[in-house]
Amino acid sequence: MPIRFYEYEKCSTCRTARKWLDARGIAYQRIPIRENPPTEAELGEMLRAHGGDLRRLFNTSGGDYKAMHLKERLSELKDTEALELLSMHGNLVKRPFLLGNGHALIGFKPEIWEQSFG
Repeated sequence: MPIRFYEYEKCSTCRTARKWLDARGIAYQRIPIRENPPTEAELGEMLRAHGGDLRRLFNTSGGDYKAMHLKERLSELKDTEALELLSMHGNLVKRPFLLGNGHALIGFKPEIWEQSFG
């Protein structure tokens, strides 16, 4: 399965991550996160890869997160409810979101991406 790179085109962190991938010749499929959010299965895979820390999947600085009062509600949500919510609202998902070929990366920290792609 190819590497899936979910991004928001206007996000500077996504552009930086994409340049990082391009500079290393890493092939990936670009997917607009707002229009095509990750599936519940993909979100579940990312959740497992990050030790079950649900908060890491959320774009906590985004307007939708704040408008939905998720800071107050997140601890009450079951994982299945949270994954369903994320899969329906791409703006809620932390980006970039990269999954496939043994990689499960969320957000962009070059040192972590270097370790993953070694």
